[in-house]
Amino acid sequence: MNIAELSMSVSQMSLQTDIGVALLSNAMDTTEVLGQGMVEMLDAAAMERSVAPHIGGTIDIMI
Repeated sequence: MNIAELSMSVSQMSLQTDIGVALLSNAMDTTEVLGQGMVEMLDAAAMERSVAPHIGGTIDIMI
């Protein structure tokens, strides 16, 4: 293998690594945003239960 082929090979590996890191960073950002949304939904549900704790506690069923 000559120097030019080796240089191109190293350059391609570096590019692939950079692309992989960028994709993982994007996935981590998306996961963080989704996690924050879930926490907000849970906080909203907890707030609703604290304001009206009797709502949703029981179900009346008649057959």
